[in-house]
Amino acid sequence: MSKIGRKPVEIPEGVDVQINGTEVKVKGPHGELSFNFKPYVVIKKEDNLIKVEPVNKKDKQARAYWGLTRQLINNMVTGVTKGFEKKLVIEGIGYRAQVQNKKLIMQLGYSHPVEMEIPDDLKVEVEGTTVIKVWGIDKYKVGQYAALIREKRLPNPYKGKGIRYEDEVLRLKPGKAGVK
Repeated sequence: MSKIGRKPVEIPEGVDVQINGTEVKVKGPHGELSFNFKPYVVIKKEDNLIKVEPVNKKDKQARAYWGLTRQLINNMVTGVTKGFEKKLVIEGIGYRAQVQNKKLIMQLGYSHPVEMEIPDDLKVEVEGTTVIKVWGIDKYKVGQYAALIREKRLPNPYKGKGIRYEDEVLRLKPGKAGVK
């Protein structure tokens, strides 16, 4: 039995959920998301709850998609009501970022500035010059874009320079020991 799959998803006020065959559409104050689920699960809407059940509880694929489908629907409901945010911190002398004309422009110690297009469904803000905030309603897209930003200059394990998530703990390695 899936512990996550058994929990129903609560639908808050102002959120509309429609289930059409194998598609779930969630519409809320921040936007609209849709998801095509696998035929291994059955999704039922009862009052202000969404329940996900496997077609066959003995089928391994059905059990695997049970909790996944429930969590994806929960993320959609959370996304259209609150949204998702990732913060990245830039550390290093001369490292900075700014947003100009739907582009994120970063100085990361290379001989050229690194430019990234900002997708239409995401909002990117720079606090000061070293904190980048990525906000959107789709959890996957927010995480993916934040990972692409971080990939431009991974944190150095010796000095700690680079781009890291705000809550990421970086364990610094000791440098080379002197030879006597």
